[in-house]
Amino acid sequence: MKVVVLTGAGISAESGLSTFRDNDGLWENHRVEEVATPEAFDRNPELVQRFYNMRRANLKSVEPNAAHVALAQAEQQFESFLLVTQNVDDLHERAGSKNLLHMHGELLKQRCVQCHDVSEIIGELSVNAICPNCDGVGSLRPDIVWFGEMPYFMDDIMAALMDCDLFVSIGTSGSVYPAAGFVQIANQSGARTVELNLEPGDLQSEFQQAQYGKATAVVGEFFGNL
Repeated sequence: MKVVVLTGAGISAESGLSTFRDNDGLWENHRVEEVATPEAFDRNPELVQRFYNMRRANLKSVEPNAAHVALAQAEQQFESFLLVTQNVDDLHERAGSKNLLHMHGELLKQRCVQCHDVSEIIGELSVNAICPNCDGVGSLRPDIVWFGEMPYFMDDIMAALMDCDLFVSIGTSGSVYPAAGFVQIANQSGARTVELNLEPGDLQSEFQQAQYGKATAVVGEFFGNL
């Protein structure tokens, strides 16, 4: 069986990481336009770097939960298993997932806007940081896909969706494209489509099967019964 899994903020929320956007439209007390667009970085790089430095530091206080572990274990059960995450944390890696694509980038990576080199970062990133590849000063930004930018690995993801037997969406509202369109592609390809979520998402009617509850409970139960 060929499996594609999509995860969103809901799976990391149970580890203590805040979800992408609160009900009031703020992202950790900041408007998205202030911290998650290329224009915001051009306008106020100090604020953007400080915001992501705080989010990066928060990773040290959280651990993978049972849902992350269940997915890492499920990867070993199938001939083909691709985990696509919208999350920028490293909890899937720490749980043991290997065949993993971060379509929205990673908090623990930095990218140079001049030479486009991507490298790892653990601590804080300053506005005057020097690129380790081209020695550019102040050219490093978080390797995060911001609003208005194209998500990573789309060709690989689309190819996997068109060839999969099972598509499972976990902990995502289904409101942000292009990820929101994955279930339609999987359906058109003849795959079985399943939503595992705390509550029905915006695309509830698109899924052939659904199971609702905390990710730490429903993810392990679902894959354990396959």
